[in-house]
Amino acid sequence: MVQERVRVERRLSAILAADVAGYSRLMHNDEEATHAKLTALLAGGVEPAIAQHGGRIVKNTGDGFLAEFPSAVEAVRAAMQFQSRINALTCDDAEDRRILFRVGLNIGDIIVEAHDIFGDGVNIAARLESIADPGGICISQTVFNHARDKVP
Repeated sequence: MVQERVRVERRLSAILAADVAGYSRLMHNDEEATHAKLTALLAGGVEPAIAQHGGRIVKNTGDGFLAEFPSAVEAVRAAMQFQSRINALTCDDAEDRRILFRVGLNIGDIIVEAHDIFGDGVNIAARLESIADPGGICISQTVFNHARDKVP
């Protein structure tokens, strides 16, 4: 029996993977306050920056999200903008209650569905996110090559 390949939509995109540093600890300390603060930070800092730079949030993961952009430069600009905004909004919070995102950025040829994206490029963005410092951004060499001299 020969299996027929299903046609999938693919495109080259800049992928942003973000995750809240210490999310389990934050939720353990105060679920309702953490959820409310995270919701406010997403609405007041993250979502506007992503939209302003031509991106879209593809998937909310509870403690983070995946976004895609048509431009590596705009993905870097969005990440820098929302990280700066989140830092400003949380700088007075107690250290054990402070919400900070780790961000990873990569470029890849991805499989696109309505509410998710898949592929090696997404996996690499997630790995980069996992090694970023809280409040930091870790980018792939490919993103660096595209954004060099275009982002201050």
